[in-house]
Amino acid sequence: MNFRVLTFLLSVALTASLWGCAPTVQVQAPTEPITINLNIKHEITVKVDKDLEDLFQDEDDIF
Repeated sequence: MNFRVLTFLLSVALTASLWGCAPTVQVQAPTEPITINLNIKHEITVKVDKDLEDLFQDEDDIF
């Protein structure tokens, strides 16, 4: 057998064998609906130094 023919046949066989092992990706919609829980609780704590508190009380038109 000719070397080129043998090389061609081997490359075809290798390509065919790799083609069968190609990974596949499947996208499927979920069976249950997606739920988003928006029960968020925030706690905001403001601490003011005594000096700043006095400044705010003394200066009525500061803001």
